Amino acid sequence: MSRSLAGTASIEALRIVTSSFEGAEERQGQIDMAYAIAETLAAGRSIIVQAGTGTGKSLGYLVPALLNGKKTVVATATKALQDQLNRNDLPLLSKHLGMDFSWAVIKGRNNYVCRQRINELSETAGQLEFEEVSGPIKREIETIVKWAGKTRTGDFEELPRVPSERARIAVSVSSDECPGKQKCPVGNDCFAEKARDAAAAADVIVVNLHIYGLHIASGGSLLPEHEVVIFDEAHQLESVMSDTVGVQLGSGRFTSLASAVRKVIADPTVTSVLESQGVRLTQALTPMSGLRLSNPMPTSVTEPLALARIEINSILGALRGITTDNESTQQKSYRAQTQATRLAEALDLALGTIQGYVAYVEGSPDRPQLRISPLHVGEVMAGSVWGNVAAVLTSATIPASLPERVGLPLEGTEILSVESPFDYERNSRLYCSPTFPDRNAPNFTEFVHDELEALITAAGGRTLALFTSNKALHAATAAMRERLSVPILSPADYPRQKLIEMFMADESSCIFASQAFFQGIDLPGRTLSLVVLDKLPFPRPDDPLLEARREAVGRDTSFGQIDLPIAATSLAQAAGRLIRTAEDKGVVAVLDRRLATAGYWRTLIAALPPMTRTRDRAEIEQFLRDITAAQ
Repeated sequence: MSRSLAGTASIEALRIVTSSFEGAEERQGQIDMAYAIAETLAAGRSIIVQAGTGTGKSLGYLVPALLNGKKTVVATATKALQDQLNRNDLPLLSKHLGMDFSWAVIKGRNNYVCRQRINELSETAGQLEFEEVSGPIKREIETIVKWAGKTRTGDFEELPRVPSERARIAVSVSSDECPGKQKCPVGNDCFAEKARDAAAAADVIVVNLHIYGLHIASGGSLLPEHEVVIFDEAHQLESVMSDTVGVQLGSGRFTSLASAVRKVIADPTVTSVLESQGVRLTQALTPMSGLRLSNPMPTSVTEPLALARIEINSILGALRGITTDNESTQQKSYRAQTQATRLAEALDLALGTIQGYVAYVEGSPDRPQLRISPLHVGEVMAGSVWGNVAAVLTSATIPASLPERVGLPLEGTEILSVESPFDYERNSRLYCSPTFPDRNAPNFTEFVHDELEALITAAGGRTLALFTSNKALHAATAAMRERLSVPILSPADYPRQKLIEMFMADESSCIFASQAFFQGIDLPGRTLSLVVLDKLPFPRPDDPLLEARREAVGRDTSFGQIDLPIAATSLAQAAGRLIRTAEDKGVVAVLDRRLATAGYWRTLIAALPPMTRTRDRAEIEQFLRDITAAQ
């Protein structure tokens, strides 16, 4: 099919699908997006699409991808987006598109219940482990065990409540533990393996960015061969690839392996050296918390890693020497061997050359982690993605520096920006003033609290307040709980999903949260009318990985190439929480005067939706009161 015919066919198919919606309205941005993607894929090229909130980008890329007829992987930012595609968008297309196609979802192994672990819980050895847990956890595991006999997918998302971490560990295995289908007595009935088998035969495979990063790190062996990849929420691509295409080591991995070995070999001396090296590693890393390490790494770090690597060889020898007729014990041995092998591979990478990588220490001082991440993820992706598959990169916010940051060649890559269909100028306001106190001024915290009190009062609650530091978050939460009568909900008190459910159920409630809530949450309707940011979300100046990247591009240009795009994207994502439907109205308040005074303010404003701007708080308060009264 020619490029123009592909584009026309996609528009016609898209209109057929969207006409099935109640009160269907044609979205020009969605049509432009589908046409451009169809043409690009027909030519075997790649495309970047910035699609404003409300464009309907999922259908905008799925329709042309399906009509293109090539095996496609859709990599989303979160498992929640995977579930949305699986449960809503793809079934809708299957019903209305007029063509046969299949799809499958792949998640990490620990998202599925493990039939072998379930079987072990009913045996004597497994029962002893089962009895070690507390009463509430035991009851939770019992519920999962019963559900495991009825579920079709084994996906924990099917459960009414997300299992606790302790319960999940008891009934699942990670990819670092699973010995594989061939060695498992229930491998043919494994939920994770069935998902992978379905993916091998499917036209569309839905994964998250983390899984795709692991696919790249594995040399392309994790996912089936495909000709097209779609990166949804592509603004997160660089950070997720940095996290997955690298090494993470801490004493926790050593103690976890030791625990797995002790379930098979009772002799504590077999794992004592390994655990002692984990302690030495923690002692070496603790004073370096938050710092970048030299290349080569300090001897205090490499020595316990090297000794642990030697010890793992001995452990593997002991495990392989075990012979038993007890299937449960044999499977525990296989899992321990797999875990030991994965840790050995990570140690080999850490002890090898790290040229082109950055070694640094993150985590709390009592639980430090050694991270080794690529300096430029573009070099990794250039050899494994770009040029090998046609790619679609899309998000509501695409930094101008994205192609360079992820190594996507501009030559041969289409770039498109489509506007949101929402009337931001009429329905929203952006509030910031050059008269605000400087963020470092002694009275800034009190100013933030006064603004929050006035704005939340005018909004009648219905606020998402976002903070760039936990210290500011905790201070504001305490202050507003004293000053206001509306519920102030915090992630410190409730799990994320519970927090959202409580917020949506009570219009007077507010969520006070950190940067984890800047993206990935959908709060449509009258429940949310006000989004407040205490400061512009610039990355930490002492972030060791970003520090290395700043040095690589040069200090004179690093702010514009690294820090400013990150802040602009994060700010746009936070502002994007406000208007989720055509009827939504509200205010984004940024209490950092740099948005009005700094030399780069135009860059930040350009990343935001076209909201009407004002510096007058009285005007904002009246706008919020009017919204509340009208609704």
